Amino acid sequence: MKMETALTDTPNIEEQSFHPIDEESLFPAERATHKPRILLLYGSLRDRSYSRLMVEEAARILERFGCETKIFNPSGLPLTDDATAEHPKVQELRDMVMWSEGMVWCSPERHGAMTGIMKTQIDWLPLAPIGGIRPTQGKTLAVMQVCGGSQSFNVVNQLRILGRWMRLITIPNQSSVPKAFHEFDEEGRMLPGPFYNRVVDVMEELVKFTLLTRSQSGYLTDRYSERVESLEELSKRVNMKSAT
Repeated sequence: MKMETALTDTPNIEEQSFHPIDEESLFPAERATHKPRILLLYGSLRDRSYSRLMVEEAARILERFGCETKIFNPSGLPLTDDATAEHPKVQELRDMVMWSEGMVWCSPERHGAMTGIMKTQIDWLPLAPIGGIRPTQGKTLAVMQVCGGSQSFNVVNQLRILGRWMRLITIPNQSSVPKAFHEFDEEGRMLPGPFYNRVVDVMEELVKFTLLTRSQSGYLTDRYSERVESLEELSKRVNMKSAT
């Protein structure tokens, strides 16, 4: 009995903010029925950008799975801090992110890392809420990369770190295509083969995770620490002495 008491003795927990797991919120009876909304970002502005071609191929696959897709064109997006958030391209990007329920990030590998174009797009997405809503929190994410030479996983590993930092639900599967110039035909379509099959796998998994989580993403990302902080702020405001 003493051991049981010790295991459940948590005097540091703020009881008002500590909520039991609500299975009805995890498995809601009513779920969203509209097409999953997926935004795709790519990381190169070349005329024959393989990250863009791969994203376009991914969008076709997502449409086959019943999704609605949008692809953001990063041309004209200013560097972070070189313009204000009112810049038209920044607003366009943020509006697309707010619209989406899941995302695909695909970048070339340049000097062993993602491109500056890819990072700039992510850097323009704030962690702070827009209109009371965090743009990325609780949404799904799939990561992919294209390589000019042998296969590497540097970019997808970096994108995973960013996805976690942006509070996205990053799916387990990923795609890395080596010697991408061999994997697309003259019309820009990805050739059949194991690398194409992996892209299909990744998009299939992304759709499944999006359907599983979108109706309860708010509950999945509801945090004890933030409830404690909110309660403290409310207490300060309610108990604030009048200035008069």
